[in-house]
Amino acid sequence: MVDSTAEELAIACAHVGDERKGENIIVLNVGDVSSLTDYFVIITGRNPRHLRALRKAMEEKIDELEGRMMGIEGEPDAGWVLVDAEWIVVHLFSSDKRELYDLEMLWGDCPRIDWSARQPLQSGSGE
Repeated sequence: MVDSTAEELAIACAHVGDERKGENIIVLNVGDVSSLTDYFVIITGRNPRHLRALRKAMEEKIDELEGRMMGIEGEPDAGWVLVDAEWIVVHLFSSDKRELYDLEMLWGDCPRIDWSARQPLQSGSGE
């Protein structure tokens, strides 16, 4: 990645979700309890078209910051998409699927990152 940490990449993805009108954005540090990833970014989209746009924006940001894309699971028409970027996983949900899976409750003991108070990493910023 472009001199970035997993946390910085998660924060950048949260900002992208916000710019693209994603709702109820949460960043969780799951690294102490998960061997699969360090951060979850959870975002609600309004409809399948919005989920597709969010997925594309996440892929572009991860690529821009030279993150390692591991894969994408799920379908916008099914109400959920998971974007796996190795050390972060972005969960994109419709509101009903987010309520069904309730990741905030399942991972409720994990620290939340106040992403909105931090500036997102930009490509080539060297920070």
